[in-house]
Amino acid sequence: MDLKEQQAILTIALLAAFADGDKADSEREAVRRLAESLGREAGGAALAGLYQDVLLKRVTLADAVAALRDPAQRQLAYEMAVCVCDADGRQNAAETAFLSDLKSRLALDAGRAQAFEQEADAVLTAAAAAAPVSAPVPVAAQVPTGTQAADPAQEAALDKTILNAALLNGALELLPQSWASMAIIPLQVRMVYNIGRAHGIELDQGHIKEFITTVGVGLTSQYVEQFGRKLLGGLLGKVAGRTIGGIGGVATGMAMSFATTYALGQVARRYYAGGRVMSTALLQQTFQQLLTPAQQMQTQYLPQMKDLSRTLDMGKVLGMVRGQP
Repeated sequence: MDLKEQQAILTIALLAAFADGDKADSEREAVRRLAESLGREAGGAALAGLYQDVLLKRVTLADAVAALRDPAQRQLAYEMAVCVCDADGRQNAAETAFLSDLKSRLALDAGRAQAFEQEADAVLTAAAAAAPVSAPVPVAAQVPTGTQAADPAQEAALDKTILNAALLNGALELLPQSWASMAIIPLQVRMVYNIGRAHGIELDQGHIKEFITTVGVGLTSQYVEQFGRKLLGGLLGKVAGRTIGGIGGVATGMAMSFATTYALGQVARRYYAGGRVMSTALLQQTFQQLLTPAQQMQTQYLPQMKDLSRTLDMGKVLGMVRGQP
């Protein structure tokens, strides 16, 4: 895949990210930083301007589609767009219309497109079980637990929970299939839900997703980053039964989901143990401080993530999203 084709696929992902026209300023800023970051990486020359091109409407969906002639690349572009639109839950009307237009322009193989759509729907259905839609008791009405003494056994168990979630998400990022990346955010939601419950707090989907974005982990931008790094790293996807790229050639830096998940879990642990009194600025500062050592840890755990990735299939991952042992 040459640079022009990489740019076309990432352009489609960015167009999908803003298809609903309702992205918060914080999410737009996260996507902008991501585009610049990818542009500075090896193989990412000239990618930094994509965000501005999309935002200022200097590039159209038709332009991006025209640059993709290979059926496998067109299928991959569609899968990426679906995943980006599904990042924060079920598609709204604007996102559905965008994807319908994209699918028509790409002239995809109907069987392959339908097979992927069924995979995506299975992940979304499982994600609904990652945490309750609404908490039995309003979060704001619950009693803070920060004054309680720490239980060493519970703290050790939470450490293990956070590390296991980070290892699993790092392993998923090493897989080429698009459904694997779709499962990362629901697994982060389940992790935060379990951390809250360990501190006597019942959380719901809305609160958890708000917490994740407040910390500084964008929902949409996280998907765009995962796919962007896979593109630049050569792990492009599984299309028509064949894998393009391979785990053996994945760079250490591609397992970013390990670091993000680990730092997110540790921030959630401090927040809910401390009675939920940390300000937005402190939450974001704490997350950034934890992210650097987590990125260093991912180098240590990369062999373990590679081994784990070889044992994963869709059924097993969907069961984990649902909270099944």
